[in-house]
Amino acid sequence: MKKRVVVAMSGGVDSSTAACLLKEEGYEVIGATMCIGMTDRAYGGPARCCGVADIEDARRVALQINIPFYVFHLREAFEKEVIQYFCEAYAHGKTPNPCILCNEKIKFGSFLKKALELEADLIATGHYARLDFDGGIGRYLLKKGVDQKKDQSYVLFSLTQDQFRRTLFPLGEFRKEEVRKRAFQRGLGVHDKPESQEVCFIQGSSYHPFLSERLEKAFEPGPFVDREGNVLGKHKGIPFYTIGQRRGLRLAKGKPFYVIGIDRERNTILVGEEEEVYGDTFLVNSVNWIVPQKRIPLQNARVKIRYNHPGSAASMSPKGEGEWEVKFKSPQKAITPGQAAVFYDGDIVLGGGWIKKILS
Repeated sequence: MKKRVVVAMSGGVDSSTAACLLKEEGYEVIGATMCIGMTDRAYGGPARCCGVADIEDARRVALQINIPFYVFHLREAFEKEVIQYFCEAYAHGKTPNPCILCNEKIKFGSFLKKALELEADLIATGHYARLDFDGGIGRYLLKKGVDQKKDQSYVLFSLTQDQFRRTLFPLGEFRKEEVRKRAFQRGLGVHDKPESQEVCFIQGSSYHPFLSERLEKAFEPGPFVDREGNVLGKHKGIPFYTIGQRRGLRLAKGKPFYVIGIDRERNTILVGEEEEVYGDTFLVNSVNWIVPQKRIPLQNARVKIRYNHPGSAASMSPKGEGEWEVKFKSPQKAITPGQAAVFYDGDIVLGGGWIKKILS
């Protein structure tokens, strides 16, 4: 019997090609697009993805390759799990990564639940990542996609074994240019569609108007201070700033300043020179291990501290309930509370957690 798989179709080339490839492989494919209601004033206008145009692009591809198509309405879940998290993080002086929460709670949470209601065996996405089952330890292993420039394993670190068990990543073995080529060869109209960038629910180049509407009290001006406590100027509000930021500080002191710390309690932004942006030790909490801890190379892992970070050698040690201390072997720029730290051994994702505090 054919396995039934529901493909999360965003209307882009990746998920469209994933659906096409799975059908060619003999799966019973169903297409479905998430509608998260991001077209009204509450979201600042049309969103970068999952909007009406994207739903229609996905519908056309489904019609073209002759598969059933559904729209899953997930606005309530998205508001609760992603939007609220995004706003609360900025309100507390942290820099969030909503893509990770969207994957964990929405794509592989609410979407998966709806797929199972359609009696699906599996779901599939257009992520550039790979899954292998290791029979020796009885666990699925998450690996980087073959295309290192497009690898998305970083944003999947928080998924569970049960989620992996029900998931396919058809594009993990492909490079982006190969995917576009295959889409073109199959006559998919989205073969040259531009990729969505940045946070999908933010319209325009800045998230500040979105936050301003939802976090009025968080935008209280306060002082810029240096490590000696000297007041150097006045900031516009905590959510405007992130660790490592240089632009927009407007501090004319004869040399460039960077954000090196955010103190929400005192409503202050700590600034310093570029070398002060670098650090090597930090705490991570809410760690999710994909590989059993006894197989973790604690003294020689490679750690990524944001999506575009290349990763750097580090050691890890437990520091309490769900907390780990990570120490880079060489200082790294802009270790940022609120971002994810993901641990690798070669191509294998060992696990990851959330950066809680910079220690040095």
